[in-house]
Amino acid sequence: GSSGSSGSDSLVVCEVDPELKETLRKFRFRKETNNAAIIMKVDKDRQMVVLEDELQNISPEELKLELPERQPRFVVYSYKYVHDDGRVSYPLCFIFSSPVGCKPEQQMMYAGSKNRLVQTAELTKVFEIRTTDDLTETWLKEKLASGPSSG
Repeated sequence: GSSGSSGSDSLVVCEVDPELKETLRKFRFRKETNNAAIIMKVDKDRQMVVLEDELQNISPEELKLELPERQPRFVVYSYKYVHDDGRVSYPLCFIFSSPVGCKPEQQMMYAGSKNRLVQTAELTKVFEIRTTDDLTETWLKEKLASGPSSG
């Protein structure tokens, strides 16, 4: 146990709920070709990332409406991406919604847990939005088209 003050710079890293891990694993191997999303939140008391909602057949615009405007959320989004040349792929996108104006402590817990969740879900496309309004199909396509951002 630490006797000093709890330094606000130390990030809380939350465990990933075993049930959520299983959900994510299944999600990665889903056979459906529609858009689908998993919305996750941090359970503050248990210090765990848990499943909040599983949504099928959902557009980016609809997904946006599911996200709280004042609270961070993690989203894994299976998106049917039609390329300019007509090819279709189904990238799994990790979207970290951390709206301006949410509680700093919440912000910290989500920020601290993000990497572990990304590793757990084995995702490579990781995006962040600062306001839920950012989440549009245009934005998503731009992100996917530009490839991994170096930064």
